[in-house]
Amino acid sequence: MATSSVWLIPLKLLDEDARAIQLAEVAGLRILPEQQDFVGDPLRMMLVALDEGSRFPYVIESAGKAVGVLTLQAGAATLAGWEDDDSAWLLRGFLIDSRCQGKGLGRQAAAAALLEARRLTLRHRGGQTGVVLSVNERNPAAQAAYARAGFVDSGRYLGGDAGPQRIMHADFLNEGGT
Repeated sequence: MATSSVWLIPLKLLDEDARAIQLAEVAGLRILPEQQDFVGDPLRMMLVALDEGSRFPYVIESAGKAVGVLTLQAGAATLAGWEDDDSAWLLRGFLIDSRCQGKGLGRQAAAAALLEARRLTLRHRGGQTGVVLSVNERNPAAQAAYARAGFVDSGRYLGGDAGPQRIMHADFLNEGGT
């Protein structure tokens, strides 16, 4: 039931002025109190990702405004409970502004992240074959959005700071979701 499309704005590819504008919008994103266990401060996550070579931070934009953030990270898939670090991109720090939830933007952004990870793999000649993430078992809305974007539940992970997680994976060969 999405009414608009999402775009992923790659922060590392922007000049300083454009990046500052995007980060100012990120600073205004809101998280519901009950979601704070699942995700960190959006601005802090983007700043950390900008400083680390293996992370690629994105602003999720819809209808000309920032509606969320996400980061793709190479060489870190075991942080989500995956069996190795290098066969999949880690999707982390994913959030949609609380005022924009329930509109299908999370599903669209997760599907766009899968496409972008494939592009990154080709551009950097990586060996990744898909994307992995972990989502808290107490967050069924996020689990459903990821499933609609083509991610499949691949088991349980007990390493999350906020309790048990579901490992979800999407293979580049099965992109898109429904």
